[in-house]
Amino acid sequence: MDQQNVAQFLVSCLRTEGVKYVFGIPGEENIKFVRAVAASGDIRFILARHEQGASLMADIYGRLTGKAGVCTATLGPGAINLLLGAADAQTNSSPLVAISAQVGLKRIYKESHQIVDLVGMFKPVTKWADTVLTPQAVPEMVRNAFQVAQEERPGATYLAIPEDVEGAPMPEAVPLKAAPCAKAIPSPAAVAEAAALLRCARKPVIMAGHGVARTGNAAVLAAFAERYKIPVATTFMGKGVISDRSPQSLGVIGFMRHDYENCAFDQADVILSIGYELQEFTPMRINPQSNKRIIHINTFMPDVDAHYNPEVTIMADVGLALASLAKELGAEPLLSAGRGARIRELVEAELAKGRESDAFPLKPQRIVSDIRAAMGDEDIVLADTGAIKMWMARLYPTYAPLTCIVSNGLSTMAFSLPGAIGAHLACPERKVLAVMGDGSFLMNSQEMETAVRENIPLKILIWVDDSYGLIKWKMDMESGSHDCVDFGNPDFVTYAESFGAKGYRIESAAELLPTLQKALNEPGVSLVACPVDYSENMALINSLGELTPALCALDEL
Repeated sequence: MDQQNVAQFLVSCLRTEGVKYVFGIPGEENIKFVRAVAASGDIRFILARHEQGASLMADIYGRLTGKAGVCTATLGPGAINLLLGAADAQTNSSPLVAISAQVGLKRIYKESHQIVDLVGMFKPVTKWADTVLTPQAVPEMVRNAFQVAQEERPGATYLAIPEDVEGAPMPEAVPLKAAPCAKAIPSPAAVAEAAALLRCARKPVIMAGHGVARTGNAAVLAAFAERYKIPVATTFMGKGVISDRSPQSLGVIGFMRHDYENCAFDQADVILSIGYELQEFTPMRINPQSNKRIIHINTFMPDVDAHYNPEVTIMADVGLALASLAKELGAEPLLSAGRGARIRELVEAELAKGRESDAFPLKPQRIVSDIRAAMGDEDIVLADTGAIKMWMARLYPTYAPLTCIVSNGLSTMAFSLPGAIGAHLACPERKVLAVMGDGSFLMNSQEMETAVRENIPLKILIWVDDSYGLIKWKMDMESGSHDCVDFGNPDFVTYAESFGAKGYRIESAAELLPTLQKALNEPGVSLVACPVDYSENMALINSLGELTPALCALDEL
């Protein structure tokens, strides 16, 4: 049998790590690796149309599976294009391993053709980045890349493979296997301290973040909140960790202005923070005076912030921490029963108002309502960055974790289209819908061809307003006017058809729901373009400005 080269052995390492897909683009310097993946028979190479798209596919695949998504590119410009997805994964605590080529060792030390300090570029946006300098290092370095990416606070890692190392003969070696990792046990003293704080609280509120979803502890959280009747607000990335059907659900916290849910935090004396990460939103929005008593539960220590300085920290597995806290609290109810009904009523009334509107272009509330009606409880919506994220995060009823995906750590525009490809490969049994603005769509629309070629049922809904809607919104909030935000668009139906996909244009409010249902249930790639009336943006700001002060003054919410 011929001796393996490093590229072939690298594929053996990926197989040992359980990798099923590698997203990327081949180049002259990573040919051997790409061909080794293609020849493996059990790892599928997904050829993207842009390295950024490949990295975002890996990013969302990793977020949904908990196993590192893998993306690859050639050296220089190809590797640089992987940076965005790596940074998005890092800031959103999603496991990702990026692998790229690098120039050969015989010229890596000088300013030769296409030489860039790739490790130096990736280090600021990853947990670990390094270059393989010898074949003997491959087993340890690949294992380390996955271990670091998938540990208690997941993120991105990067590995550069010089061209001559990639093709070098691989000395006899075997891939290193992951060892089982025990769950961190909560400190009994910290649990007792947290329980004592909750027992004396008059108006406690739970803030649930992405960490609850990524650790698979949504059911534990929901049972805890129901047992003690504590209202729960989630971050944008925590949507669904408590079902919006639950009487304990308040909705989301993190909107750019004082929203209904903020009133619960204004009145709170104790905030039980579970799985929250500072990147999700600034804690100044919930603790502007830095006077709230905070209990922090997560798998890692909280980041330092003047408005988020926990009195008690339980650094442990989230499920074990909540189980220990419930045991310490016992069966006695806390003093917070029944709070949050008024907030839930206001959120539902806002969504109902849109549901009943037949205006055209469609109101954002109507689009959100129709998306919800078209999707099952476990189906996945990816809400892109922009005004669309604000409407979807605030109003889209979510019933299961990781079924409404946003980027809030980096707030990356255009993640949702390639991300939906990664989401489908991660969860092929579910419907997946990329919901995005027209500004985001054309940033990564080329990946429609990837979906058509790879026979992935990509479904896209574009909110069309011919502008960068969120920036227009913020300009209007700041000065009452806007500029430099408007643009033209192609005929989206013809554009979709040019890729071999199906395209639909919405001409009335009544058309959206049946068109969405048709698109979601047909094979292949489908795009729906729907005009949106973003005059509702400022109407929302004005209504919140009038309503929330009176709401926050109520003794009972």
